[in-house]
Amino acid sequence: MEVAVKRVSHDSKSGMKEFLSEVASIGRLRHRNLAHLLGYCRRKRELFLVYEYMPNGSLDKYLYNNQTHFVLSWDRRFHIVKCIASGLLYLHEEWEKVVVHRDIKASNILLDSEMNGLLGDFGLARLCERGSNLHTTHVVGTMGYLAPELLCTGKATPATDVFAFGIFLLEIACGRRSIEVGMKDETITLVNYVLQHWRIGSLANVIDPRLNGHYDATEAYLILKLGLLCSHPVSTERPRMRQVVQYLNGNLVVPEMFPIKGHMYLN
Repeated sequence: MEVAVKRVSHDSKSGMKEFLSEVASIGRLRHRNLAHLLGYCRRKRELFLVYEYMPNGSLDKYLYNNQTHFVLSWDRRFHIVKCIASGLLYLHEEWEKVVVHRDIKASNILLDSEMNGLLGDFGLARLCERGSNLHTTHVVGTMGYLAPELLCTGKATPATDVFAFGIFLLEIACGRRSIEVGMKDETITLVNYVLQHWRIGSLANVIDPRLNGHYDATEAYLILKLGLLCSHPVSTERPRMRQVVQYLNGNLVVPEMFPIKGHMYLN
């Protein structure tokens, strides 16, 4: 059997906590869109996690690398989005406990031999009983994916996962990172970039140019608007993952939204 091994150093302050969290959570999770943990061990000053092998690696190498000759088609991107949405729904609402991943991003999304998306790297994940609150002592995650309330309170919730998922949706559609540095060294956030084009009626210009126009416009606009809705600065305005899955499957219509400076408001 081919496997992938993740090595965690004891020297890192959160190394042991990350290891124990990952073993405790993903070790018992079973879903077709979550990477399966096969085993683990400690040896000397290192921790090892053994996963099923993902032959196509992580999504980020296809999404951002302009040098690669392989460009993800729109059909594959939309399929991967549905895969990750399904996995997150399981974590938030369908497993015996609530699991908050806390580090949703393209590099933590793995692709199997058939290019199905699997959410991996549960080193920062936290579990809580249904109906209880998850309390964390410090902010963890990746800049560009952190919800505003997380920076203020340090409290991770399913809504903070939804925020990160929204940023991921924008990256899928645009083929750009959540934060980039412009020609004049100014910081460009993907959310503001999409909103700017939406306000002036040029939303089609944000779609990944490497697709050469080969995409489903209805699906692309759905992904962009859903990405903005999920990354809404007000946590109560964000949908739950069950609603997100319904939007993606066409069983629910995304509410009418209007772009304003900084973000958008709902009708």
